This record gives sequence, structure tokens and C-alpha cells, in this order.
Amino acid sequence: MLLLALLMEAPMHPYRMQQMIKERGQDQLVNVAQRNSVYQALDRLVRDGLARRLTTAREAGRPERTVYEITDEGTATMRRWLAAALPTPAREFPEFPAALAFLSVLAPHHARELLAQRSEALEDKLAKIREVAPPGLPRIFLIEDEYRAALLTAEITWLKSVVADLDAGRFTWDLQLIQETLAEFG
Repeated sequence: MLLLALLMEAPMHPYRMQQMIKERGQDQLVNVAQRNSVYQALDRLVRDGLARRLTTAREAGRPERTVYEITDEGTATMRRWLAAALPTPAREFPEFPAALAFLSVLAPHHARELLAQRSEALEDKLAKIREVAPPGLPRIFLIEDEYRAALLTAEITWLKSVVADLDAGRFTWDLQLIQETLAEFG
């Protein structure tokens, strides 16, 4: 979908697509660490009739570059996907909530250390998101970063409150509590 969205902006070659994805910080949304993944995705889009080769050119001393454009079916597919994805929460299975479900296997002090480390890592990630945007870039090109920043901010706030509760002893557990809980609710 990201490649279709780029092709809706303008026809372009895969290398330019990968550059734009990185420049916009969208490499945090999709994995394009290897240029080959862009080429493979484009091949699928062409095979499925969602994009087509527009031109192939070679500049002096440069490799051959094929410029792609979106087809009418590609535009329609992109719009259908957005119409389905925007209003309906996806059924996702993120790893962090699963890890939280098993927090009781750690000692509270160890859980506190790990959660504090996560909070610091997320603060670094949030700072990087805020650094990426060039001044004056219209909000429409930053909306996904704005969303990710809001989620990170909320998670950081929550993590800090859990760490504070662990530090103050308001949130704690031990084997006895786990056994009593299992006896009562298990």
C-alpha cells in the first residue's frame, strides 16, 4: 500500500521510492531495509495489475532505472484498502501486552528495571520521530508520525506510573499472592 500511495503522488523508480520512505520516516511503518524488498513488492503490484512500467532509462554512469506508475485498478485498490483500514480497528497481536500478561514470573524489582528500560527506549524513539520532520512540512505528510508519537507518549506516561507504583510498593506481588489468587480465581 505504501508503494501504491507513492505512485499516486507521481510515477517514480524504486530507488526514489526507497529514498522517500526513509526521508519521511515511513521505514518505521514498513520494512524496506533492503532495496530488494521494494523491487519484489513492485513486481507483485505489476503482476496484479495495480502498477505498470512507464519508462526505462539509463543515465551516464548509472544503472538502468525503470519508472513505474499506478494503474486505475491500483488507485481503486488503494482507496478500498483505506476505506476498510481507517474505520475498523485491526485484530493485532502485539508482543508487549503478551509479555505484560506474564509479568508475575519476574520479581517486582526486575520487572521495574525492564519497564524503566522500555520507557527510556521509547523516549529515544519519540525524540527520533520528532526530529525527522523537516520544518514547514504540511501535517498531511506527518499524520502517521503524529499518531505514533501520541501512542508512544501515552505508553511512556503509563510505564512511568507503573514504575513509580513499583518504586513506592503500591504495585507488588510474590508467590503467596499468586497462589492465593489462583486458588480464588483459578
